[in-house]
Amino acid sequence: MTRTYTPKAGETQREWLVIDASDVVLGRLASHAAALLRGKHKPTFANHIDTGDFVVIVNAAKVALTGQKLQKKMAYRHSGYPGGLTATSYAELLEKNPVRAVEKAVRGMLPKNSLGRQQLSKLKVYAGAEHPHAAQQPTTYTFDQVAQ
Repeated sequence: MTRTYTPKAGETQREWLVIDASDVVLGRLASHAAALLRGKHKPTFANHIDTGDFVVIVNAAKVALTGQKLQKKMAYRHSGYPGGLTATSYAELLEKNPVRAVEKAVRGMLPKNSLGRQQLSKLKVYAGAEHPHAAQQPTTYTFDQVAQ
């Protein structure tokens, strides 16, 4: 009788992957990054254990949005106080803080629990092309189709 393999928390092998976000649609970038953070590309995936890899996203300032989302799509945040809802257009958000725009998109595609927060801590986003993770020897991750 064969038993179902369940990975243990300490025996996961984590890799470092670099994604170049230049001219990549934000939603497609976020869905690929979320799948890599969760570990869904590995044969040892288990939805109750963090088996994902570290993901470094560079050139977040050059990410693309399709259609008229740049002007019409809004990013919301709430202070916690009554009337504390703040809306910002993605054009302003990408100009002021492109790292937050990419992190917000990836956060929305991860589980909304402590496991999702643990997986999100393995995401590193940088607005420019430089990142300080060269010592981890990251490999580049490429998309199949990135043209808009």
